[in-house]
Amino acid sequence: MNPSIQNPHWYPVLAQGWTMSRAKAIFESFDSGVWGEDPYDDDSSTPVIRSNEIDEGGDWRVTAPALRLLSPSEKVKARLREGDLLIVKSSGSHAHIGKTAVVTKEIEQLGSCFSNFTGRIRILRHRANSKFLWYFLNNSPGRDQLFYYGTTTTGLINLSATSIGVGVLALPPLPEQERIAAYLDASCMAIDAAVAAKRHQIETLDAIHQSSLHRAFANESWPQERAKDLASKIGSGVTPEGGATGYLVEGIPLLRSQNIHFGGLRLDDVAFISEETHAEMSSSQLKPRDVLLNITGASIGRCTFVPENFGEGNVNQHVCIIRGNHRIDHRFLAAFLSSPMGQGQVLSAFTGASRQGLSHKELGLISIPLPSIGVQRDVVAVLERLKSQQKQLRDKIGLQIDALVAYRKSLIHECLTGQRRISKDDLSRVQPHG
Repeated sequence: MNPSIQNPHWYPVLAQGWTMSRAKAIFESFDSGVWGEDPYDDDSSTPVIRSNEIDEGGDWRVTAPALRLLSPSEKVKARLREGDLLIVKSSGSHAHIGKTAVVTKEIEQLGSCFSNFTGRIRILRHRANSKFLWYFLNNSPGRDQLFYYGTTTTGLINLSATSIGVGVLALPPLPEQERIAAYLDASCMAIDAAVAAKRHQIETLDAIHQSSLHRAFANESWPQERAKDLASKIGSGVTPEGGATGYLVEGIPLLRSQNIHFGGLRLDDVAFISEETHAEMSSSQLKPRDVLLNITGASIGRCTFVPENFGEGNVNQHVCIIRGNHRIDHRFLAAFLSSPMGQGQVLSAFTGASRQGLSHKELGLISIPLPSIGVQRDVVAVLERLKSQQKQLRDKIGLQIDALVAYRKSLIHECLTGQRRISKDDLSRVQPHG
Protein backbone atom coordinates (compact mmCIF):
# COMPACT_ATOMS: atom_id res chain seq x y z
CA MET A 1 0.00 0.00 0.00
CA ASN A 2 1.14 3.53 -0.76
CA PRO A 3 2.16 4.81 2.72
CA SER A 4 0.99 8.35 1.88
CA ILE A 5 -2.62 7.20 1.47
CA GLN A 6 -4.57 6.49 4.63
CA ASN A 7 -6.76 3.40 4.45
CA PRO A 8 -10.36 4.76 4.11
CA HIS A 9 -13.19 3.32 6.18
CA TRP A 10 -14.76 1.57 3.17
CA TYR A 11 -11.69 -0.68 2.94
CA PRO A 12 -11.80 -2.21 6.46
CA VAL A 13 -9.04 -4.61 5.46
CA LEU A 14 -6.93 -4.18 2.33
CA ALA A 15 -7.31 -7.41 0.37
CA GLN A 16 -4.14 -9.41 -0.13
CA GLY A 17 -2.40 -8.46 -3.36
CA TRP A 18 -4.36 -5.18 -3.72
CA THR A 19 -2.68 -1.76 -3.62
CA MET A 20 -4.12 1.56 -2.50
CA SER A 21 -3.96 4.27 -5.13
CA ARG A 22 -5.23 7.70 -6.07
CA ALA A 23 -7.45 7.58 -9.16
CA LYS A 24 -5.10 10.00 -10.95
CA ALA A 25 -2.32 7.40 -10.74
CA ILE A 26 -4.18 5.23 -13.26
CA PHE A 27 -5.14 8.11 -15.59
CA GLU A 28 -3.14 8.58 -18.76
CA SER A 29 -5.04 11.85 -19.15
CA PHE A 30 -8.20 13.74 -18.21
CA ASP A 31 -9.50 16.19 -20.81
CA SER A 32 -12.47 18.52 -21.11
CA GLY A 33 -14.60 18.43 -24.23
CA VAL A 34 -15.39 20.92 -26.98
CA TRP A 35 -18.57 22.33 -28.50
CA GLY A 36 -17.47 24.10 -31.65
CA GLU A 37 -19.90 25.96 -33.89
CA ASP A 38 -23.02 25.28 -35.92
CA PRO A 39 -21.99 23.36 -39.06
CA TYR A 40 -22.55 24.72 -42.55
CA ASP A 41 -23.64 21.31 -43.80
CA ASP A 42 -23.44 17.63 -42.84
CA ASP A 43 -20.17 17.16 -44.71
CA SER A 44 -18.45 19.69 -42.46
CA SER A 45 -19.81 18.32 -39.19
CA THR A 46 -18.55 16.02 -36.45
CA PRO A 47 -20.83 14.05 -34.06
CA VAL A 48 -20.42 15.32 -30.49
CA ILE A 49 -21.63 13.27 -27.50
CA ARG A 50 -23.39 15.40 -24.86
CA SER A 51 -23.71 14.83 -21.13
CA ASN A 52 -27.42 14.00 -21.36
CA GLU A 53 -26.57 11.00 -23.54
CA ILE A 54 -25.22 9.18 -20.49
CA ASP A 55 -28.13 7.89 -18.44
CA GLU A 56 -28.34 7.67 -14.66
CA GLY A 57 -27.18 4.05 -14.72
CA GLY A 58 -24.01 4.97 -16.58
CA ASP A 59 -25.18 3.50 -19.89
CA TRP A 60 -25.41 5.12 -23.32
CA ARG A 61 -28.61 6.51 -24.73
CA VAL A 62 -27.05 8.01 -27.85
CA THR A 63 -29.57 8.16 -30.69
CA ALA A 64 -28.47 11.14 -32.77
CA PRO A 65 -25.35 12.96 -31.52
CA ALA A 66 -25.24 16.71 -32.06
CA LEU A 67 -23.47 17.66 -35.28
CA ARG A 68 -20.93 20.46 -34.73
CA LEU A 69 -18.23 22.22 -36.69
CA LEU A 70 -14.87 21.53 -35.04
CA SER A 71 -11.41 22.70 -35.98
CA PRO A 72 -8.77 20.06 -36.80
CA SER A 73 -7.10 20.65 -33.42
CA GLU A 74 -10.42 20.29 -31.59
CA LYS A 75 -11.10 17.00 -33.37
CA VAL A 76 -7.71 15.66 -32.30
CA LYS A 77 -8.20 16.87 -28.72
CA ALA A 78 -11.71 15.46 -28.23
CA ARG A 79 -11.68 12.27 -30.31
CA LEU A 80 -13.02 9.26 -28.42
CA ARG A 81 -11.60 5.79 -28.62
CA GLU A 82 -12.81 2.43 -27.34
CA GLY A 83 -12.10 1.97 -23.62
CA ASP A 84 -12.16 5.68 -22.76
CA LEU A 85 -14.45 6.73 -19.93
CA LEU A 86 -16.77 9.67 -20.51
CA ILE A 87 -17.89 11.37 -17.29
CA VAL A 88 -20.52 14.07 -16.70
CA LYS A 89 -18.42 16.79 -15.09
CA SER A 90 -20.92 19.69 -14.92
CA SER A 91 -24.60 19.36 -14.04
CA GLY A 92 -27.28 20.85 -11.82
CA SER A 93 -28.54 17.36 -11.00
CA HIS A 94 -27.07 15.30 -8.16
CA ALA A 95 -28.46 12.19 -9.87
CA HIS A 96 -26.58 12.93 -13.10
CA ILE A 97 -23.27 14.52 -12.08
CA GLY A 98 -20.39 12.03 -12.15
CA LYS A 99 -22.23 9.46 -14.24
CA THR A 100 -19.72 7.63 -16.36
CA ALA A 101 -19.93 5.49 -19.51
CA VAL A 102 -17.34 3.33 -21.25
CA VAL A 103 -16.73 4.28 -24.89
CA THR A 104 -17.63 1.36 -27.14
CA LYS A 105 -16.18 0.38 -30.49
CA GLU A 106 -19.41 1.59 -32.17
CA ILE A 107 -19.01 5.07 -30.69
CA GLU A 108 -15.35 5.19 -31.69
CA GLN A 109 -16.30 4.18 -35.24
CA LEU A 110 -18.76 7.08 -35.42
CA GLY A 111 -15.76 9.37 -35.18
CA SER A 112 -17.38 10.98 -32.15
CA CYS A 113 -15.97 13.74 -29.99
CA PHE A 114 -17.36 14.88 -26.63
CA SER A 115 -18.94 18.08 -25.35
CA ASN A 116 -17.71 20.66 -22.86
CA PHE A 117 -20.00 19.42 -20.03
CA THR A 118 -18.28 16.04 -20.15
CA GLY A 119 -14.74 14.88 -19.45
CA ARG A 120 -12.73 12.06 -20.96
CA ILE A 121 -10.71 9.77 -18.73
CA ARG A 122 -8.09 7.84 -20.66
CA ILE A 123 -6.64 5.19 -18.38
CA LEU A 124 -3.27 3.48 -18.24
CA ARG A 125 -4.31 0.11 -19.58
CA HIS A 126 -1.40 -1.76 -18.07
CA ARG A 127 -2.68 -0.68 -14.63
CA ALA A 128 -6.47 -0.60 -14.81
CA ASN A 129 -9.48 -2.10 -16.55
CA SER A 130 -11.99 0.44 -17.94
CA LYS A 131 -15.06 -1.45 -16.77
CA PHE A 132 -13.63 -1.94 -13.26
CA LEU A 133 -13.11 1.82 -12.99
CA TRP A 134 -16.62 2.36 -14.45
CA TYR A 135 -18.11 0.34 -11.59
CA PHE A 136 -16.02 2.28 -9.08
CA LEU A 137 -17.06 5.73 -10.36
CA ASN A 138 -20.77 4.89 -10.75
CA ASN A 139 -21.16 3.28 -7.33
CA SER A 140 -20.06 3.63 -3.73
CA PRO A 141 -17.28 4.24 -2.72
CA GLY A 142 -16.17 6.06 -5.87
CA ARG A 143 -19.38 8.03 -6.39
CA ASP A 144 -19.40 9.24 -2.76
CA GLN A 145 -15.95 10.74 -3.27
CA LEU A 146 -17.00 12.58 -6.44
CA PHE A 147 -19.60 14.50 -4.45
CA TYR A 148 -17.17 15.13 -1.61
CA TYR A 149 -14.44 16.61 -3.78
CA GLY A 150 -16.63 18.36 -6.38
CA THR A 151 -17.40 22.10 -6.24
CA THR A 152 -20.64 24.02 -6.74
CA THR A 153 -20.88 27.32 -8.61
CA THR A 154 -23.90 29.21 -9.98
CA GLY A 155 -26.17 26.22 -9.41
CA LEU A 156 -23.87 23.73 -11.17
CA ILE A 157 -21.92 20.93 -9.55
CA ASN A 158 -18.49 20.76 -11.18
CA LEU A 159 -15.89 18.00 -11.30
CA SER A 160 -12.32 18.56 -12.43
CA ALA A 161 -9.25 16.44 -13.08
CA THR A 162 -8.19 17.25 -9.52
CA SER A 163 -11.51 16.41 -7.84
CA ILE A 164 -11.83 13.13 -9.75
CA GLY A 165 -8.18 12.17 -9.56
CA VAL A 166 -7.88 12.65 -5.81
CA GLY A 167 -10.33 9.79 -5.17
CA VAL A 168 -8.90 6.76 -3.38
CA LEU A 169 -9.39 3.20 -4.57
CA ALA A 170 -7.84 -0.19 -3.94
CA LEU A 171 -6.56 -1.83 -7.10
CA PRO A 172 -6.35 -5.60 -7.48
CA PRO A 173 -3.96 -6.98 -10.08
CA LEU A 174 -5.21 -6.35 -13.62
CA PRO A 175 -6.38 -9.96 -14.28
CA GLU A 176 -8.49 -9.79 -11.09
CA GLN A 177 -9.93 -6.42 -12.15
CA GLU A 178 -11.00 -8.02 -15.41
CA ARG A 179 -12.60 -10.96 -13.56
CA ILE A 180 -14.45 -8.60 -11.19
CA ALA A 181 -15.76 -6.50 -14.09
CA ALA A 182 -16.92 -9.57 -16.01
CA TYR A 183 -18.47 -11.12 -12.87
CA LEU A 184 -20.38 -7.93 -12.08
CA ASP A 185 -21.51 -7.58 -15.70
CA ALA A 186 -23.04 -11.06 -15.66
CA SER A 187 -24.44 -10.82 -12.11
CA CYS A 188 -25.94 -7.36 -12.56
CA MET A 189 -27.49 -8.40 -15.86
CA ALA A 190 -29.24 -11.30 -14.11
CA ILE A 191 -30.37 -9.08 -11.21
CA ASP A 192 -31.62 -6.37 -13.59
CA ALA A 193 -33.56 -8.98 -15.55
CA ALA A 194 -35.18 -10.20 -12.33
CA VAL A 195 -36.10 -6.63 -11.35
CA ALA A 196 -37.58 -6.01 -14.81
CA ALA A 197 -39.65 -9.20 -14.49
CA LYS A 198 -40.95 -8.08 -11.09
CA ARG A 199 -41.88 -4.65 -12.48
CA HIS A 200 -43.69 -6.37 -15.32
CA GLN A 201 -45.68 -8.29 -12.70
CA ILE A 202 -46.75 -4.95 -11.19
CA GLU A 203 -47.75 -3.70 -14.64
CA THR A 204 -49.80 -6.87 -15.06
CA LEU A 205 -51.52 -6.24 -11.72
CA ASP A 206 -52.31 -2.69 -12.85
CA ALA A 207 -53.81 -4.05 -16.07
CA ILE A 208 -55.90 -6.56 -14.09
CA HIS A 209 -57.10 -3.72 -11.84
CA GLN A 210 -58.16 -1.65 -14.88
CA SER A 211 -59.92 -4.67 -16.34
CA SER A 212 -61.78 -5.20 -13.06
CA LEU A 213 -62.88 -1.56 -13.04
CA HIS A 214 -64.09 -1.82 -16.62
CA ARG A 215 -66.11 -4.97 -15.95
CA ALA A 216 -67.61 -3.44 -12.80
CA PHE A 217 -69.26 -0.59 -14.74
CA ALA A 218 -69.92 -2.26 -18.12
CA ASN A 219 -73.56 -3.05 -17.41
CA GLU A 220 -75.79 -1.81 -20.21
CA SER A 221 -78.94 -2.39 -18.18
CA TRP A 222 -78.04 0.38 -15.73
CA PRO A 223 -79.57 3.78 -16.43
CA GLN A 224 -77.22 6.66 -17.24
CA GLU A 225 -77.26 9.98 -15.42
CA ARG A 226 -75.29 13.19 -15.89
CA ALA A 227 -72.86 14.09 -13.11
CA LYS A 228 -74.54 17.46 -12.56
CA ASP A 229 -77.82 15.69 -11.74
CA LEU A 230 -76.10 13.52 -9.12
CA ALA A 231 -74.10 16.27 -7.43
CA SER A 232 -75.03 18.94 -4.94
CA LYS A 233 -71.76 20.69 -5.78
CA ILE A 234 -69.22 20.77 -8.60
CA GLY A 235 -66.55 23.38 -7.97
CA SER A 236 -62.91 24.08 -7.27
CA GLY A 237 -60.92 26.51 -5.18
CA VAL A 238 -58.40 29.26 -5.82
CA THR A 239 -54.74 29.81 -5.11
CA PRO A 240 -54.54 31.88 -1.91
CA GLU A 241 -53.17 35.40 -2.23
CA GLY A 242 -49.38 35.31 -2.41
CA GLY A 243 -49.32 31.78 -3.82
CA ALA A 244 -46.77 29.41 -2.32
CA THR A 245 -45.22 32.23 -0.29
CA GLY A 246 -48.43 32.39 1.71
CA TYR A 247 -48.39 28.72 2.75
CA LEU A 248 -47.83 27.87 6.40
CA VAL A 249 -45.99 25.00 8.12
CA GLU A 250 -49.20 24.09 9.94
CA GLY A 251 -52.85 25.03 9.81
CA ILE A 252 -55.67 23.94 7.49
CA PRO A 253 -54.55 21.48 4.78
CA LEU A 254 -54.81 22.88 1.24
CA LEU A 255 -55.00 19.98 -1.19
CA ARG A 256 -53.30 20.48 -4.57
CA SER A 257 -53.09 18.22 -7.61
CA GLN A 258 -49.95 16.46 -6.26
CA ASN A 259 -51.97 15.32 -3.25
CA ILE A 260 -54.70 13.63 -5.33
CA HIS A 261 -53.94 10.05 -6.44
CA PHE A 262 -56.01 7.09 -7.54
CA GLY A 263 -54.97 5.18 -4.42
CA GLY A 264 -56.00 7.95 -2.03
CA LEU A 265 -54.65 11.22 -0.66
CA ARG A 266 -50.87 11.67 -0.32
CA LEU A 267 -50.15 14.29 2.30
CA ASP A 268 -46.36 14.13 2.72
CA ASP A 269 -45.98 17.52 0.97
CA VAL A 270 -49.36 19.06 1.75
CA ALA A 271 -49.57 22.86 2.00
CA PHE A 272 -51.31 24.64 4.87
CA ILE A 273 -53.32 27.85 5.04
CA SER A 274 -54.56 29.93 7.96
CA GLU A 275 -58.03 29.64 9.42
CA GLU A 276 -58.75 33.16 8.11
CA THR A 277 -57.85 32.15 4.54
CA HIS A 278 -59.85 28.94 4.96
CA ALA A 279 -62.87 30.99 6.00
CA GLU A 280 -62.44 33.30 3.00
CA MET A 281 -62.38 30.21 0.75
CA SER A 282 -65.69 28.99 2.13
CA SER A 283 -66.97 27.73 -1.24
CA SER A 284 -64.16 25.16 -1.55
CA GLN A 285 -64.08 23.84 2.01
CA LEU A 286 -64.03 20.06 2.10
CA LYS A 287 -66.53 17.67 3.61
CA PRO A 288 -66.16 13.94 4.26
CA ARG A 289 -67.04 11.83 1.18
CA ASP A 290 -66.29 14.64 -1.29
CA VAL A 291 -64.89 13.19 -4.53
CA LEU A 292 -61.76 15.06 -5.68
CA LEU A 293 -60.65 15.20 -9.31
CA ASN A 294 -57.59 16.88 -10.83
CA ILE A 295 -58.77 19.13 -13.66
CA THR A 296 -55.50 20.64 -15.00
CA GLY A 297 -51.96 19.68 -15.89
CA ALA A 298 -50.22 16.38 -16.43
CA SER A 299 -52.18 14.67 -13.63
CA ILE A 300 -55.58 15.56 -15.08
CA GLY A 301 -58.15 12.89 -14.25
CA ARG A 302 -56.54 11.57 -11.06
CA CYS A 303 -59.31 10.96 -8.59
CA THR A 304 -60.03 9.96 -4.99
CA PHE A 305 -62.35 10.93 -2.14
CA VAL A 306 -62.10 12.59 1.26
CA PRO A 307 -62.06 10.04 4.11
CA GLU A 308 -64.60 10.29 6.92
CA ASN A 309 -61.97 11.25 9.52
CA PHE A 310 -60.04 13.79 7.42
CA GLY A 311 -61.16 16.89 9.30
CA GLU A 312 -61.05 20.37 7.84
CA GLY A 313 -59.44 21.06 4.48
CA ASN A 314 -59.61 23.10 1.29
CA VAL A 315 -58.54 22.81 -2.36
CA ASN A 316 -56.93 25.10 -4.91
CA GLN A 317 -58.09 25.77 -8.46
CA HIS A 318 -56.45 22.63 -9.87
CA VAL A 319 -58.70 20.28 -7.88
CA CYS A 320 -62.43 19.95 -8.37
CA ILE A 321 -64.88 18.91 -5.65
CA ILE A 322 -67.75 16.69 -6.78
CA ARG A 323 -70.13 16.36 -3.85
CA GLY A 324 -72.65 13.65 -4.60
CA ASN A 325 -76.27 13.74 -3.50
CA HIS A 326 -78.23 10.96 -1.80
CA ARG A 327 -78.56 9.01 -5.07
CA ILE A 328 -74.90 8.08 -5.46
CA ASP A 329 -72.31 6.50 -3.17
CA HIS A 330 -69.09 8.57 -3.10
CA ARG A 331 -66.92 5.45 -3.38
CA PHE A 332 -68.89 4.29 -6.42
CA LEU A 333 -68.49 7.70 -8.06
CA ALA A 334 -64.72 7.84 -7.38
CA ALA A 335 -64.28 4.28 -8.66
CA PHE A 336 -66.22 5.04 -11.84
CA LEU A 337 -64.25 8.22 -12.57
CA SER A 338 -61.03 6.18 -12.05
CA SER A 339 -62.18 3.41 -14.41
CA PRO A 340 -61.30 3.25 -18.11
CA MET A 341 -64.90 4.25 -18.91
CA GLY A 342 -64.77 7.29 -16.62
CA GLN A 343 -61.24 8.30 -17.57
CA GLY A 344 -62.20 8.11 -21.23
CA GLN A 345 -64.89 10.73 -20.69
CA VAL A 346 -62.71 12.93 -18.50
CA LEU A 347 -59.81 12.96 -20.95
CA SER A 348 -61.97 13.30 -24.08
CA ALA A 349 -63.53 16.43 -22.57
CA PHE A 350 -60.02 17.93 -22.35
CA THR A 351 -59.48 18.66 -26.01
CA GLY A 352 -56.42 20.89 -26.29
CA ALA A 353 -53.01 21.53 -24.75
CA SER A 354 -53.66 25.28 -24.85
CA ARG A 355 -56.76 25.01 -22.67
CA GLN A 356 -56.53 25.75 -18.98
CA GLY A 357 -58.27 22.54 -17.92
CA LEU A 358 -61.64 20.90 -17.52
CA SER A 359 -64.52 23.24 -16.79
CA HIS A 360 -67.17 22.50 -14.22
CA LYS A 361 -69.73 22.51 -17.04
CA GLU A 362 -67.87 19.77 -18.91
CA LEU A 363 -67.60 17.69 -15.76
CA GLY A 364 -71.32 18.07 -15.19
CA LEU A 365 -72.03 16.45 -18.55
CA ILE A 366 -70.12 13.23 -17.79
CA SER A 367 -72.46 10.25 -18.09
CA ILE A 368 -72.48 7.94 -15.06
CA PRO A 369 -74.11 4.48 -14.82
CA LEU A 370 -76.50 4.50 -11.87
CA PRO A 371 -77.83 1.28 -10.38
CA SER A 372 -79.59 1.36 -7.02
CA ILE A 373 -77.64 2.45 -3.92
CA GLY A 374 -77.58 -1.16 -2.74
CA VAL A 375 -76.03 -2.38 -5.99
CA GLN A 376 -73.56 0.53 -5.91
CA ARG A 377 -72.38 -0.56 -2.47
CA ASP A 378 -72.10 -4.18 -3.58
CA VAL A 379 -69.93 -3.10 -6.52
CA VAL A 380 -67.74 -1.03 -4.18
CA ALA A 381 -67.35 -3.96 -1.77
CA VAL A 382 -66.15 -6.25 -4.59
CA LEU A 383 -63.74 -3.62 -5.94
CA GLU A 384 -62.31 -2.86 -2.50
CA ARG A 385 -61.73 -6.55 -1.83
CA LEU A 386 -59.92 -6.95 -5.16
CA LYS A 387 -57.97 -3.76 -4.51
CA SER A 388 -56.85 -5.03 -1.11
CA GLN A 389 -55.69 -8.34 -2.59
CA GLN A 390 -53.79 -6.59 -5.37
CA LYS A 391 -52.20 -4.17 -2.91
CA GLN A 392 -50.89 -7.09 -0.86
CA LEU A 393 -49.36 -8.58 -4.02
CA ARG A 394 -47.91 -5.21 -5.10
CA ASP A 395 -46.38 -4.67 -1.66
CA LYS A 396 -44.86 -8.16 -1.71
CA ILE A 397 -43.39 -7.64 -5.18
CA GLY A 398 -42.16 -4.19 -4.14
CA LEU A 399 -40.26 -5.71 -1.23
CA GLN A 400 -38.73 -8.28 -3.58
CA ILE A 401 -37.58 -5.48 -5.91
CA ASP A 402 -36.11 -3.56 -2.97
CA ALA A 403 -34.23 -6.69 -1.86
CA LEU A 404 -32.82 -7.26 -5.38
CA VAL A 405 -31.73 -3.62 -5.71
CA ALA A 406 -30.09 -3.71 -2.26
CA TYR A 407 -28.31 -6.99 -3.11
CA ARG A 408 -27.00 -5.51 -6.37
CA LYS A 409 -25.62 -2.50 -4.52
CA SER A 410 -24.07 -4.67 -1.82
CA LEU A 411 -22.55 -7.07 -4.37
CA ILE A 412 -20.86 -4.26 -6.28
CA HIS A 413 -19.50 -2.72 -3.07
CA GLU A 414 -18.12 -6.04 -1.81
CA CYS A 415 -16.41 -6.77 -5.13
CA LEU A 416 -14.92 -3.28 -5.42
CA THR A 417 -13.53 -3.31 -1.89
CA GLY A 418 -12.11 -6.84 -1.92
CA GLN A 419 -14.56 -8.16 0.68
CA ARG A 420 -15.65 -10.67 -1.96
CA ARG A 421 -12.84 -12.16 -4.06
CA ILE A 422 -13.72 -13.35 -7.54
CA SER A 423 -12.01 -16.49 -8.82
CA LYS A 424 -12.12 -18.05 -12.27
CA ASP A 425 -14.60 -20.59 -10.89
CA ASP A 426 -16.87 -17.78 -9.65
CA LEU A 427 -16.79 -16.22 -13.10
CA SER A 428 -17.57 -19.49 -14.87
CA ARG A 429 -20.64 -19.99 -12.64
CA VAL A 430 -22.28 -16.69 -13.65
CA GLN A 431 -21.27 -16.49 -17.30
CA PRO A 432 -23.38 -18.30 -19.92
CA HIS A 433 -21.83 -21.40 -21.47
CA GLY A 434 -22.10 -22.93 -24.86
